[in-house]
Amino acid sequence: MHPALWISKTGLEAQTINLSVISNNLANAGTVGFKRDRVIFEDLFYQNIRQAGSQSSQDTQLPSGLQIGTGVRVVATQKQYGQGDFQTSSSPLDMAIKGNGFFQIQLPDGTLGYTRAGNFATDQAGQLVTSGSGYLLDPAITVPPNTTSFDVAADGTVTVQEQGQAAPTNIGNITLATFVNPSGLQSIGGNLMVETASSGTPVVGTPGLDGVGELLGSRLETSNVSSVEELVSLIETQRTYETSAKVLSAVDQMLQYINQNL
Repeated sequence: MHPALWISKTGLEAQTINLSVISNNLANAGTVGFKRDRVIFEDLFYQNIRQAGSQSSQDTQLPSGLQIGTGVRVVATQKQYGQGDFQTSSSPLDMAIKGNGFFQIQLPDGTLGYTRAGNFATDQAGQLVTSGSGYLLDPAITVPPNTTSFDVAADGTVTVQEQGQAAPTNIGNITLATFVNPSGLQSIGGNLMVETASSGTPVVGTPGLDGVGELLGSRLETSNVSSVEELVSLIETQRTYETSAKVLSAVDQMLQYINQNL
């Protein structure tokens, strides 16, 4: 196989993956708490035909070498944890994180998942759960059945006004988890992520203290996807893909010429 065919093939494959990531970003432009992904590319190994610095004669050395690359590959996708915009919500159970941190969610297998999506609801027992899957918020917050108002303070203190009570009642405190490397978290769908060896262990703290973000009640953090930026990236990906395809076509024409004329 002609080397340029293989190199162009790797370029087409890499841009196909890049296109999938861009498509997923655009599809989740309206997903609460979603963080956009970016693709990390890496060049493949090089054929070292002439070593730089090797002897060209008894008294002289080559000032530069001759290396031919063999293409590109995608080595990772990386979450971009820039702050999303805040949207006012009519639901008092909704909340947003301003700054670092993740809500902790109890998964069915007993482990914890982590999310930036603060669109919560209550189950039949009055406990705060995720709106999509009904997974419990950790630590558990139970809203009394006769509650007339629900409020979340910046430090995670949750108070409710119960019918017939003069003063608000404190029903718990929401804590947030932070990670040394949040980009190492593994997305599992449903706005949830789980820790990995790369993310490090979670550090649980009080909102607003020690670098942990604050909580905003009756707010939602929107996706940090910029549709304009993603469309620009889409155009760049398309043009790069077309260029690699043109190289394939050029090599094919060269080989065809050789076959027909030699």
